[in-house]
Amino acid sequence: MPTAPHPQNTDELYQALQENDRRPYGRTRTVTAEELAEAAEQFAEPRPLVHALLELQEAYTYGSEPRKSPVVFARLLTLFDEQPDVFDERLRHTLFWRFKWVANALIALPEIPLASLRQWLTEMRDRYEKAGLELQPCYAQAYRLAAHVGEDTHLAYELWAGRTRTRLSDCEACEICERALYHLDADDDERALRTWQPVLDGKESCQEEPARSVSYALLPLLRTGAADRARALHLSGYRACRRNPSMSGEVGRHLEFCALTGNEARGLELLAENRNLFDEVDSPLDLLAFLTGVEVLLQRVESLGRGELPAAGYAGRTWTVAGLRAEVRGRADDLAARFDARNGTTAHADRRRARLDRAPLLDALELTLRTRALDDVAPAAAPAVAARTAAAVPESLPELIVRARQLDEEGHPDAAACWARLRTLVAAPGYAHPDDPAVGPLARLRADLLEDEAGRAGGREEFDAAAALYEEAAVRYDEAGAAGHAALARACALLPAGGLPGEHGDAAEERAAALTAAHAALVRLHEEATGLAPYQEARLLRLRATALGMRLQASRDEEHVAPVLAEVDLLLAFATRHDITGQVSGARLLRAGTYAVSGDLPAAITELDALLDELKAHGPAWHLPRTLGLRGRVRFGLKDARAAHADLSESLRLAADWPSDAAGTARLHADLAQVCMRLDRPDEALRHLTRSAELELRHGSRFDAFCTYSNAAQLSLDLGRVEDCIALLDSVLAEPDVAAGELDDRLVAQLRLARARALHAGEDLKAATAEYAALAAESAGWDDDPGSHAMIAAETAMLLAEAGEFGPAREAAGQALAAHARDPRYEQLSSCLRELARLQAQHQGAEGLPDALALLADAGRIADEARAAGYRARGRDLDSALAYEHGRVNAYAREYETALTALEKALALLGEPEPEAHDREHVGEWAECVRLAALVEGLYLERPVPALARIDGAVSRLTALGHAEETESLTALAGRLRDEG
Repeated sequence: MPTAPHPQNTDELYQALQENDRRPYGRTRTVTAEELAEAAEQFAEPRPLVHALLELQEAYTYGSEPRKSPVVFARLLTLFDEQPDVFDERLRHTLFWRFKWVANALIALPEIPLASLRQWLTEMRDRYEKAGLELQPCYAQAYRLAAHVGEDTHLAYELWAGRTRTRLSDCEACEICERALYHLDADDDERALRTWQPVLDGKESCQEEPARSVSYALLPLLRTGAADRARALHLSGYRACRRNPSMSGEVGRHLEFCALTGNEARGLELLAENRNLFDEVDSPLDLLAFLTGVEVLLQRVESLGRGELPAAGYAGRTWTVAGLRAEVRGRADDLAARFDARNGTTAHADRRRARLDRAPLLDALELTLRTRALDDVAPAAAPAVAARTAAAVPESLPELIVRARQLDEEGHPDAAACWARLRTLVAAPGYAHPDDPAVGPLARLRADLLEDEAGRAGGREEFDAAAALYEEAAVRYDEAGAAGHAALARACALLPAGGLPGEHGDAAEERAAALTAAHAALVRLHEEATGLAPYQEARLLRLRATALGMRLQASRDEEHVAPVLAEVDLLLAFATRHDITGQVSGARLLRAGTYAVSGDLPAAITELDALLDELKAHGPAWHLPRTLGLRGRVRFGLKDARAAHADLSESLRLAADWPSDAAGTARLHADLAQVCMRLDRPDEALRHLTRSAELELRHGSRFDAFCTYSNAAQLSLDLGRVEDCIALLDSVLAEPDVAAGELDDRLVAQLRLARARALHAGEDLKAATAEYAALAAESAGWDDDPGSHAMIAAETAMLLAEAGEFGPAREAAGQALAAHARDPRYEQLSSCLRELARLQAQHQGAEGLPDALALLADAGRIADEARAAGYRARGRDLDSALAYEHGRVNAYAREYETALTALEKALALLGEPEPEAHDREHVGEWAECVRLAALVEGLYLERPVPALARIDGAVSRLTALGHAEETESLTALAGRLRDEG
């Protein structure tokens, strides 16, 4: 299928070649290059064909198709021999440069005889000598061949590395990598890393560097104790090579790094992300390196006893770790054998064995913010439970059923493990229900399991599903003659139905009304119920109190406090009379929560202190984490962040003894993150946020989990941990329900927007622009939310302008303006348009002035609209900022008089800082405006005297107000004006 219009003349061909050159390497670029090379045959001039063939060879080389690259080069070489005048100096240089590409392509193909490889190097040397070129690149290729074959490389290395570099030598970064690998092969990690330093530090780079060097340096860094450095380079280096067929070997080394640092789960996640490489890598040498890395990972997972886990492998079938490892091992062994047979050595089999025999270098290295274990990648993984809990599950089926009911009656968290085991047994084919009076009929057990399932659905806030399951359980209980259980199940069905969403206004009132009705229904049901055991009646009283407590949370109405406390007193009296310990502490916890919601925090603390003393003395112990957690939240409300941190930390420590959903561990981590931010411990806060999100994910609260991950990503970006932010979002966005489009599209867009911002912060403008553009296109269809589209389109426009793409930037700004007309975003659009104008004038000078002024005119109209609407900017004043930008734009275009007039207008709008002014941003803005006005006036308009007077007045003013820092740039400019005057 054609991917581009067929060029009708050479101008169109060159334009198409330029457009193709901007595409990422891959199938689309390669197919287009093939079509353009075919199209170039029609023209009488040979030079367009040369350019098209060069583009095609590049697409094959970086698209990992080494078999095709030499064929294209042979055509180029024939053209050069027949018509050397067609090749100007640049084309000639490119031709001789690509002899090395062919040498590398031939090495990568085991079917090419070793004699042919040596013959090609001879051909390259002869051509270089005939052309009068230095031979260092030829010796470099000879060394590479020796290293590939596994010969003694010492002499070949000296013949290459001892020679002076030439214009045709590989780039500095690539040669550094080759020298470092020579030392690495000699087991000299320290020297290899010293050699690599300029590349790893980002001082030398190219198309494949530093990603290639990083992948090799990871293990030496670990072996020399630089684990933090290895972690950071893994994050940035992996992102540079993921999914790229021409860098599949690098991906394999990152998988190996995961396997050897206790990050097997991340390794499986990255393997899934790179599944395309199994089928898209056409280079046998690259494929061998990739498959060996894959095998190291799979071997490690299997050695941990998890060979049954799913793994992403070759298309067309479902793989387990064990099955894929066997497949990969066979293919990689075959490739290594083919290379060794061609080379007459055992080098490749030996290198494979060395990689596969490596022991883990670290038990655990936290590679990403999203730390995951192998249990997390298991399909339908059950919620994590404490190791102590597993031992509490009886083996005997009758004992298991009785135990589950006893624990459930107590409200004990260990009941969850028993019910989980019973669900599995009852669902198994051939289940035989015990004929035991202590167990009762199967209908009763099925009702129990439905009730447990309903409780878990309610915990995930799936209220309608929970209510339906409770109702179904009630019917089954009736069938089993368990009237008390049936009444309690129907009561539970009422509470989720009252939990309507809504926070403010009419929605909050509706929720409060629904909860009032739910409470009334619970009271009626309680009055009519018969055959209730004491623990069931206590639960009904607890549900009544809970309904009124939820109503108070929804309404915040002071009149709703007393009814809650009255219901709590009923529950407490009943539970105390019947010695139901769990409900006694539950009632007191409800009372403390009621005090907290009503604003009586001291009373809440008093109640919680007394309750904690009782729990420590008499239990139940599983209520301690939630009670401490509530006291921590109340203390935080009392602005005692340190005491809150102590309570929440202790709560988390105790929660480790119980299933995380029962102990509310996700909430504890989230609360502790908030406290850590107040204590200025953002890194600690970030850890708690990510742990909270992962627990929410495990418990099925996926929407909440992704919201928390979004907050964690933004915090990591605020902390400057750009690669951590990108890695976290990449992992989250790869979740199956996200990839399948099952998650809320706005939340996914929020995650992608955070990723685009992180890519921008990480200076990956190409990837950031692509993501922004995609988001802008998608959000254009958000008819119910044009304001968000305006924001995304504005950010897209600024990024395009930053990349010098002013036409597309203006189109994106037009989209933003159209959306703004429907849902105004005055400040964001004004800022965007001013920035576009500045960038265009800065890049294009006088030529870009008309377009820049047009953008500022749009910004002016927005300022007028904002003023008419009574809008007050939270940041810079729109009018003064606009005047200042007029000054900058005209200065870039050398319209200095106009620029000075605009800057003086900006100063008038800003007004001089006043003695009582504490707004440092306003002071800084004013000082910068003075500086730019003085610069234009003194240097460009050559009026140093008034410019110096302007500066001196500003410095005196700022000094008198105690803003010495803002005077530094002004004083420096004054010195420059005096020196040049």
